[in-house]
Amino acid sequence: MPFNNTPKNAAMPEPSAVADTAADSPELVQDPAEDKAPRYLKENDTAIALAWRVVLGRYRAICDKASRNFMRRTLRIGISARIFHPEPGGVGLRSKNLQYLEESIAQWVMSRDVLVFMIPTVNTGGLLHPSNITLRHYARNLDGLVLQGGADVSPQSYSQSPTRPEWSGDRARDVYELELLHEFVDAGKPVLGICRGCQLINVAFGGTLYQDIAAEAPAANEHVNAQYDQLHHSINFAKGSSLQALYPKLSVALVNSIHHQAVKDLGRDITVEARSHGDNIIEAIRYQRANFVMGLQWHPEFHSAGSTELLDCTPILDQFLRAARETRL
Repeated sequence: MPFNNTPKNAAMPEPSAVADTAADSPELVQDPAEDKAPRYLKENDTAIALAWRVVLGRYRAICDKASRNFMRRTLRIGISARIFHPEPGGVGLRSKNLQYLEESIAQWVMSRDVLVFMIPTVNTGGLLHPSNITLRHYARNLDGLVLQGGADVSPQSYSQSPTRPEWSGDRARDVYELELLHEFVDAGKPVLGICRGCQLINVAFGGTLYQDIAAEAPAANEHVNAQYDQLHHSINFAKGSSLQALYPKLSVALVNSIHHQAVKDLGRDITVEARSHGDNIIEAIRYQRANFVMGLQWHPEFHSAGSTELLDCTPILDQFLRAARETRL
């Protein structure tokens, strides 16, 4: 028999009282506002339409973040190495192969807040420390290449013999830089050649050089002397060239002159960008079958930014870096 603990005289609650109690409990009564959409939503909006707008908003936010990260990522520019070969009878470092970077060219490139890396020669067959790294790896992982100045390009590199022993150049460096140049061109990366680098670009595509301007073009202006970077001369931009478009208000520009060699016969698909005023010695070239492969015979790193005397070469650097940004994956 079930146990009933209800007192005998207790009165049972009326049905209406039970109903009133339920009505007073917020847990048992549904708020009519919950059935209505928030007033800030569009009238007759649907859950599907709202969900689609949410997805689009998230997509735009992800794209904006990716775009900011892409634009802010610091460019990585490689600069070819100068090479010091062991001296006969040298001791210490002078008995070793040295590779180095001139400070002025590094500082010029870094002035636009990019990272600079000197690219060393590679030797996959080295006996001491063999490696599988090649120059192609540098071309794939860096955003652009600057070929810095230095020793003469060897006449052997354009199928000639040196007319004087002191003009024999640096064949070892030629082999290294020619491979480096072609790897960056094949990778679709921009290249800027300075002085020797300008001459090397011409040679790379089948061109030749004056081994010595004074000897082979005696009527030419003086292009090198003891003044070094303080020797200046005027140049004219070629009509229709990219340099003329870059400097539309300049008909003549003043640059430094530190070279006894120069471009002679143009290589394949090479066009002239500038010539020395008065003697027509080629001072700038461009390879037409690439987005940006340009050579400057002068040293832009020796020109101060915003200069009112020497040509301000910052626009050239900016154009090179824009090409690096645009071709980066």
